[in-house]
Amino acid sequence: MTRTTATHQDLDWLLDGLVDSVAETLNAVLLSDDGLVVSHSRTVERSDAERLAAICTGQQSLARGVGQLFNGGGVHQVIVELSELWLFIISAGQGTHLAVVASQEVDAEIMSLAMHNLVQQVGQKLSTPVRGDFDAFGGGDGPRA
Repeated sequence: MTRTTATHQDLDWLLDGLVDSVAETLNAVLLSDDGLVVSHSRTVERSDAERLAAICTGQQSLARGVGQLFNGGGVHQVIVELSELWLFIISAGQGTHLAVVASQEVDAEIMSLAMHNLVQQVGQKLSTPVRGDFDAFGGGDGPRA
């Protein structure tokens, strides 16, 4: 599988290791808060990683909505069970989330533990810095002509 230069290749091997170490794990994607792919495992095409990142951002948003509505606090983990797959999403560092797709045969407890262990071990490297305010219309405090 070909990776583009848009991925953070220093992190790709970590995601490959996660996929390889837990049986029945299919794909892993590290995504930013705004749904951009930071890194992905070799088992998923870039275009599918981008779609998964967008879907995961939506899932995270829905979970945050539940937290706000019922004073549940921040989102730590989202788990979606489908008839054939699991989708696990956890906070991975400041501004990032780790998403894993696994077959129904995966041991969900082991997967959750493996994901949390990865984040504990290398969470600093998984963070994405907060982007500054973008001034699309040039109305900020910058120099004026």
